[in-house]
Amino acid sequence: MSHDLDLDDRMLPDELDLVIEAADMMTVLAAQRLVRIDAMRREALREATRNGRVLTEVVERGVRLELAAALRITEHAAGDLLGFSEALVHSYPAVLVSMERARITERHAQILIAAVNDLEPEFRPQVLEPGIALAEAEAVGTFRRKLRALIDAVRSATLTERYERALNRRRIAIEPDDDAMGWVHVYAPMVAIQAAFGRTTAMAKGIAAREGETRTLDQARADVVLDLLIDGVLDTHPDHVRGVQATVFVTTPVLALLHESDASRAAAGIDPPVVEGIGPIPLPVARELAGGASGWTRVLTHPETGMVLSVGRDQYRPPPALQKLVKWRADRCMGPGCGMPASRCDIDHNIDWALGGHTELTNLGPLCEGHHTVRHHTDWSIRQVAGSGGAILWTSPSGRRYLVEPERAVPVFRSTGSRDAPF
Repeated sequence: MSHDLDLDDRMLPDELDLVIEAADMMTVLAAQRLVRIDAMRREALREATRNGRVLTEVVERGVRLELAAALRITEHAAGDLLGFSEALVHSYPAVLVSMERARITERHAQILIAAVNDLEPEFRPQVLEPGIALAEAEAVGTFRRKLRALIDAVRSATLTERYERALNRRRIAIEPDDDAMGWVHVYAPMVAIQAAFGRTTAMAKGIAAREGETRTLDQARADVVLDLLIDGVLDTHPDHVRGVQATVFVTTPVLALLHESDASRAAAGIDPPVVEGIGPIPLPVARELAGGASGWTRVLTHPETGMVLSVGRDQYRPPPALQKLVKWRADRCMGPGCGMPASRCDIDHNIDWALGGHTELTNLGPLCEGHHTVRHHTDWSIRQVAGSGGAILWTSPSGRRYLVEPERAVPVFRSTGSRDAPF
């Protein structure tokens, strides 16, 4: 009689399961290491007190030196470990618990603690608990972005005052580098910087596309900036790249514009205006942009009912208005963990056009070049979840699934003639 068991292969761990198990064990051990580092620091301070030494800073310097020597790392790195362990154990024990249970990685914990420490004390309780929930749910890149959005939203009541103080510090500086090269640094409103970068990128793409052009996009972009700063003209550039205007996507809740200040807007529970790739901006800046300044694409959080949501099988390429709505809804590449702004992504038919897919909002999503290539040329597959408002479900070659949610919800429009037909 055979005692062999016929186990379904799907019940056995595959290679990725083993990697995940090892990663979880490393996280648990990293948490233990940090707890023991803090215990070592506290014991050294107690020992110094018992011996009558009160030079805490000197004692901690000695601990840092010993830790660095034992772990064969720099004293600077040892100091970072000591500071991180102290904050984790004494100031943010809930983060430590999550790490000990392998719900977050050490990198999640580092990002969260650094961000909360930088906050004004009155804002920290509003960020910590939802920040832990984000860390437990999201990959590091997505977590960092969503944590930044959470912090911006919490601090948005004081945004105008902080912006005005920062605006007074705007400046330009140069930094020499090797080989007779150098850097130009500009500290200025991010809205303007984003617009300038977008314009130079558009112009550089036009130059790089010329027949016989050998410069890369980065090289052409640098040359455009210098030509504009030094000569103020683009005589050496082809006609079709002159006069290119900046384009920045600004999302402004209509009701936000009815408030006189960010403080009153925040008190009313209304989200702040945001710029794609930047985050919240002060109401005075948003009001100026919403007033009709050229070169800006303005999107209200309640799109007008005349928006085209589908052209079915009539054409492959989405009309411009539909492209804008698809990118606005996602805000980023819809690849797992990707942070590429949607404005720099391709529009992908989730069900291929060649396989009968329609050109409509429920079948479109932005993908960066890398994720677009993976989606079409590997065994990864994707589909837009019906009724989800644009969520994309990715399925890996091993059968694992990863759900990517869009950043914004699009209102559902229905015709007066049918309760089920889209407008």
